[in-house]
Amino acid sequence: MSTIADNVTQVSSRIHAAAVAVHRDEHSVQLLAVSKTKPAEAVREAYAAGIRDFGENYLQEALGKQLELADLPLIWHFIGPIQSNKTRAIAEHFAWVHSVDRLKIAQRLSEQRPADLPPLNICIQVNVSGEASKSGCTPADLPALANAISQLPRLKLRGLMAIPEPTEDRAAQDAAFAAVKNLQAGLNLPLDTLSMGMSHDLESAVAMGATWVRIGTALFGARDYSQP
Repeated sequence: MSTIADNVTQVSSRIHAAAVAVHRDEHSVQLLAVSKTKPAEAVREAYAAGIRDFGENYLQEALGKQLELADLPLIWHFIGPIQSNKTRAIAEHFAWVHSVDRLKIAQRLSEQRPADLPPLNICIQVNVSGEASKSGCTPADLPALANAISQLPRLKLRGLMAIPEPTEDRAAQDAAFAAVKNLQAGLNLPLDTLSMGMSHDLESAVAMGATWVRIGTALFGARDYSQP
């Protein structure tokens, strides 16, 4: 049975190969380990294998893990849907938020980000496939939202995040990720981040310009659905 360290090596090799295939510097693609529903011990194993950035969807679970792992210099990313009553804790305990899709949430994060911390790195989640079940702003609403967020204090708008409709069709994967890249290019803002691609489609995401790939299953195994 493969260990988390083995899985980190395998995923890193996939990222390297995907980058080389499209003549990208492999260091331009960063690995975000999605540790939602996984225990603190698994995060420690991933840290020992060289991972520093971890993504969480569920606030209370994440805060508990942060306490358990306070001895490690980890960088925490919030990647799940955000409710208004959770913004203060997110603003106080995370370095990145990948899932902002409404101005109200961004405003609350800006107001509640502690002054002694660096600006909170923000990605706007775009519902590029138009799925009713997915969070994210519409492509049509993106320009106005991005311009408004870019002017908020205590936040640093870095780019876009997307979770396209799952498919095994590589051409469809490429088209969805290319659409996200094109949306970002059309914003005419100084953005440097495309958070897109997961365990099943990271090769396509890297080919289309991803700078963060969010990997859970390929690192930690299948999600534990007994967790929240």
